Amino acid sequence: MASEQHIKQVLTRHWGYSTFRPLQEEIILSVLSGKDTLALLPTGGGKSLCFQVPAMSGEGICIVISPLIALMKDQVENLHKKNIPAVSIVSGMSRNEIDIALDNCVFGKIKFLYVSPERLASDIFIERIQKMNVNLLAVDEAHCISQWGYDFRPAYLKIAEIRKYLPDVPVLALTATATKSVEDDIQNKLGFTNINAFKKSFERKNLSYIVLYEEDKLKRLLKVLNNTEGTGIVYARTRKRTQEISDFLNRNNISSTYYHAGLSTTRRNQVQEDWIKEKTRIVVATNAFGMGIDKPNVRKVVHVDAPDNLEAYYQEAGRAGRDEKKSYAVLLNNPSDRTEIERRLETSFPDMSYIRNTYQALGNFLKLPIGSGKGISFDFDISEFCNSYDLKMQETFSSLKILELQGLIALNDSVGLQSRIHFYYRAQELYEFQVKNQSFDHFIKVLLRSYEGIFDDYVTIQEDDLSRRALLNKNETVQLLQNLDRLKILSYQPANDKPQLTYLEERYDLKDLNIDRENLADRKKRFMDRARAFLNYAETKNRCRSLMLVNYFGETDALRCGVCDYCLERNKANLSDLDFETILGKVKTILLKDAMDVEELINQFHNEDEEKTLRVIEWLIDNEQIRYLDGNRLEWTKK
Repeated sequence: MASEQHIKQVLTRHWGYSTFRPLQEEIILSVLSGKDTLALLPTGGGKSLCFQVPAMSGEGICIVISPLIALMKDQVENLHKKNIPAVSIVSGMSRNEIDIALDNCVFGKIKFLYVSPERLASDIFIERIQKMNVNLLAVDEAHCISQWGYDFRPAYLKIAEIRKYLPDVPVLALTATATKSVEDDIQNKLGFTNINAFKKSFERKNLSYIVLYEEDKLKRLLKVLNNTEGTGIVYARTRKRTQEISDFLNRNNISSTYYHAGLSTTRRNQVQEDWIKEKTRIVVATNAFGMGIDKPNVRKVVHVDAPDNLEAYYQEAGRAGRDEKKSYAVLLNNPSDRTEIERRLETSFPDMSYIRNTYQALGNFLKLPIGSGKGISFDFDISEFCNSYDLKMQETFSSLKILELQGLIALNDSVGLQSRIHFYYRAQELYEFQVKNQSFDHFIKVLLRSYEGIFDDYVTIQEDDLSRRALLNKNETVQLLQNLDRLKILSYQPANDKPQLTYLEERYDLKDLNIDRENLADRKKRFMDRARAFLNYAETKNRCRSLMLVNYFGETDALRCGVCDYCLERNKANLSDLDFETILGKVKTILLKDAMDVEELINQFHNEDEEKTLRVIEWLIDNEQIRYLDGNRLEWTKK
């Protein structure tokens, strides 16, 4: 087992840090001692180092399971910058690419293998994993394994089956958001030998949670952004709305751009880079933005539209203030938000006939014969699909998500794969081909001069750059690559920037399609429960915001934060928590029995300081917890 000194040396050598963040060292030592471990670290808590450091502390490869293609790509690129060999296997890669990547993992050339849970269960992966020297199995976004969680993915349930091929390999499960029931479920579903969880408090002492009740949200958004310095994120519900709000901010002299999953990978990368370098102050985005982005000095995160649940809200709001400096998480709320969440409930759970029709239309759209398709990925444009069959966008997306929950398909955003090539021919065979085929000779020589490792692995190319080197136009370059691919001299995989849909099971005849109605009803109930919890947070005016959040995640010993909208108002009473709560409790008890005027009410407090009592009563009136019934009589507001 690696020592504390050794893992600190690894941390410094590869990442340049001299110390670990809270709980990182304990988690790493737990994993290195061979224990199954759950790391529950809020957004920005440094989860990736918890598996990267132990993996780099000894021999062998770390397999990282993640549902987020963009996050996998970012982490692989970051590891490459540190000269650490890593690879990801994602939808859109050819069978040959996957073959070569897995071979390199078997032969010990790769230190980190990132893979989606859907790919994990394939025959080719199971065959190769048994030949790898695996030192750790890291499960990112581990809440996806729990049906109690807000983002359940059935493919995660297959991870436990993989463990039988890796009997002595510890599992590290990582998540930023898990209630107590989800925390227990993760450890159970992953087959932990013993309960072993490390949890950092959900409390963010530097983050001020604010809920503002406003009919004109855009007008209030301007005030919020103008009253605070620094960069920020504004979350909106739809792609169209992100662009509308961004345009509104720009018209009002706030530097802004928008981001959603429908943009090209190039465009999304540019938006992200401009914001990180602070060329743009505000990004208006759907929830597709922010995952894996390590920008510590975000000063504010504003939700213009309500998310589905507190898990999503906490994770998105938590992207503010990772540098531990004062920051704000602002939720703009009005009565229409409740109506919108109720509408969302209906569109998120279409009736059974709509779901079945969507499944049938999908197979026809992709021209997939019944009984085929298992394991095959398709480029998939949901807008084109809906237009082709006159389907409603939101209900269709929800139907596809339900089919995903049934383990029938998997949906992924744009994979953003660049063009790649790999030579089938070895050097001597290639030389002989060049001698016999002079029309290809110059172009092949340019390829060999331009790219290293082209015989051993797929390498990324840019057709424009290659054209300049070969003194060709782009069409000529692409034509040559296609011809060499057709002749089986090399494999040419053009760039792919389209969302992917993968069939996890063969296409069923509609009469054989079985949708678990009971499971669906259960998921709808849980959706409603989480929505109610969010609405309770958004609409409650008489409780500390931070306390509501940490209590939701199972923490019961936290104190009032002192910096949220409720606490800032509460602090105006200038009383200790004990005095304030004691007087408030007595006022409530009295007024719930009978309404009375202020003088009568104060007379009920025989030993308390009259000035303190008055301050609490004034605060309760200002915050609408008590109100005047008629004349001077006060009553407790029924909420």
